[in-house]
Amino acid sequence: MAERGASGGGSGGDSLDKSITLPPDEIFRNLENAKRFAIDIGGSLTKLAYYSTVQHKVAKVRSFDHPGKDVEQDHEPPYEISVQEEITARLHFIKFENTYMEACLDFIRDHLVNTETKVIQATGGGAYKFKDLIEEKLRLKVDKEDVMTCLIKGCNFVLKNIPHEAFMYQKDSDPEFRFQTNHPNIFPYLLVNIGSGVSIVKVETEDRFEWIGGSSIGGGTFWGLGALLTKTKKFDELLQLASRGRHANVDMLVQDIYGGAHQTLGLSGNLIASSFGKSATADREFSKEDMAKSLLHMISNDIGQLACLYAKLHGLDRVYFGGFFIRGHPVTMRTITYSINFFSKGEVQALFLRHEGYLGAIGAFLKGAEQDNPNQYSWGENYAASSGLMSTSPELCPTQRARSGTFDLLEMDRLERPLVNLPLLLDPSSYVPDTVDLTDDALARQYWLTCFEEALDGVVKRAVASQPESMDAVERAEKFRQKYWGKLQTLRHQPFAYGTLTVRSLLDTREHCLNEFNFPDPYSKVKQKENGLALKCFQSVTRSLDSLGWEERQLALVKGLLAGNVFDWGAKAVSDVLESDPQFGFEEAKRKLQERPWLVDSYTKWLQRLKGPPHKCALIFADNSGIDIILGVFPFVRELLFRGTEVILACNSGPALNDVTYSESLIVAERIAAMDPIICTALKEDRLLLVQTGSSSPCLDLSRLDKGLAVLVRERGADLVVIEGMGRAIHTNYHALLRCESLKLAVVKNAWLAERLGGQLFSVIFKYEVPTK
Repeated sequence: MAERGASGGGSGGDSLDKSITLPPDEIFRNLENAKRFAIDIGGSLTKLAYYSTVQHKVAKVRSFDHPGKDVEQDHEPPYEISVQEEITARLHFIKFENTYMEACLDFIRDHLVNTETKVIQATGGGAYKFKDLIEEKLRLKVDKEDVMTCLIKGCNFVLKNIPHEAFMYQKDSDPEFRFQTNHPNIFPYLLVNIGSGVSIVKVETEDRFEWIGGSSIGGGTFWGLGALLTKTKKFDELLQLASRGRHANVDMLVQDIYGGAHQTLGLSGNLIASSFGKSATADREFSKEDMAKSLLHMISNDIGQLACLYAKLHGLDRVYFGGFFIRGHPVTMRTITYSINFFSKGEVQALFLRHEGYLGAIGAFLKGAEQDNPNQYSWGENYAASSGLMSTSPELCPTQRARSGTFDLLEMDRLERPLVNLPLLLDPSSYVPDTVDLTDDALARQYWLTCFEEALDGVVKRAVASQPESMDAVERAEKFRQKYWGKLQTLRHQPFAYGTLTVRSLLDTREHCLNEFNFPDPYSKVKQKENGLALKCFQSVTRSLDSLGWEERQLALVKGLLAGNVFDWGAKAVSDVLESDPQFGFEEAKRKLQERPWLVDSYTKWLQRLKGPPHKCALIFADNSGIDIILGVFPFVRELLFRGTEVILACNSGPALNDVTYSESLIVAERIAAMDPIICTALKEDRLLLVQTGSSSPCLDLSRLDKGLAVLVRERGADLVVIEGMGRAIHTNYHALLRCESLKLAVVKNAWLAERLGGQLFSVIFKYEVPTK
């Protein structure tokens, strides 16, 4: 949410520089590559949107061109790594006060280089007021767009692309924001836009919506009557007065009439019976604060009841509130929430949006970019460059408001492939990827934030070591440290900044910050070396497994999977061992494992299942490179193939820690196929299929997977899902319910987490689940 109250103005980059705490080029980022613009100008705030192309480094792997490279030679790596430049698309959204308008336009004009457009899409009431100034400064023709159409398009976009966009407001909770997991089908819903008046719109599809009602009593009413009553002319100051007031001094309550609750009608004594009712009979002055609070309650209750009636009339239970009347103010959100809950008896939820202020600008941009069809892509919030949701309650966060003057930022990166639900989720609408909500769990939150802070030096060191030939690697790594440290401190004060705080979001934020400073794959050389060493051992491991009896072999395969999963550079307990003991290998890892019975042990049930008919198709989500994928996962895959089960092996699309990527898995599979006829034949016959997940995270969100993977799962009739690793099977998906059999296995490589789960370091999770019929 935008902060307010700073003064500014003037023209030119110099005056813009002086009026804010961040350099302009950190606000209007990548402006030289901006291609298309849109702007939403309200009564006091401007929201600018632009699309740019971003050039950044990516680590690429490929097999050597000539066959002379022999993996059996100790000094030869299994593949080569190169760092290449890649161009991707990014959406930038910036919110600032209208007082900065001229200075911002001057800065944009002076830095525009490669814009492809001669038009800027504009919406909002101020589009008319500032039309001439925009055209003069930017030399772009202003094309006005319908306000409501833009709002709806923007709302659809954020609900589809930002998983924790919507939240409920609960004042007495800590924190006060309760985020909702987005329903896979966002339609239908009710959008209540509270501007000067109130517009209520039923949204049924991407392009079909209908204005179904409204009221002339809205934000303008509060502002106008408030100004008459209190002589306060500024909207935000009026809300601040209301936050300090006591409405019961002005309003007549049920208890003022009946001496208590009205039992027959079921009305509590502190319910408002008549807004401003006491002012008619009292012969005393009322405070500005009390009158502002009474007025806020009167209007909010009226809007809440109206919204509730329309929601019930149209059979809708999702109601999103937006408009300048909301603007993240806790008092407003609380009164609307109370009203909706009271009149619907809890059946309808009042939902607010993290990026509510950007809806018009996003919609205007989408209208102008229709020929590029941006909705065919999936987009992801870039945590490294986005401001995040701020509490605007002065008593909650008195020191947090001067983040960047009055500028608020949101950036979204276009993902290479569209993301969809895994078709095997039992109920996509109730699926929650993350096991622990750190927003709620204060003890866990403090532990994990400290854990990530303490790991930062190691990540910086690894980033520098990954680019030994770069002259500025140390400087960029230090900038990464400062950026990520700043994010962690923000999350200490505002754990709700980017939605529900989880271990996954902390990991993803770190990856975003690394990419921001061109460290695309800090573990690329570690993975290259470990893959080479593991490939040398593959045949001896499979020979050993083949020599065992059937039942003994099944346990050995599972122990191999678990031992391989120990090799996780993201776990400090493991990285300390790997750095201090280079000889620590597969057999040593097996000895580290907890003896059976394991902490969670469904192995006997799994063994019984294996004595039955083979699965039709297994979907396996792989974790780490090296020993994990090569000596743990591939022997397990080989056994499934031997049983007659097809296998889909899914690996990350992009790098994260030492997790295996799709491109690395292709090379590893090619090398293993050259050594193993079962793998070789399965690849040739398409019974072993390697696919990418669409993710670049150490964790796994089954509601945002590559569309191609989802199609393949349907086509092949997958009836077993195997999820391995602490990030994918414990931090996420531990409680995920699937339509088919599932196997979740991991080694707990964090002592604190192990203790929380009732175990010790290197405890084993082996969770085999069969859906109830």
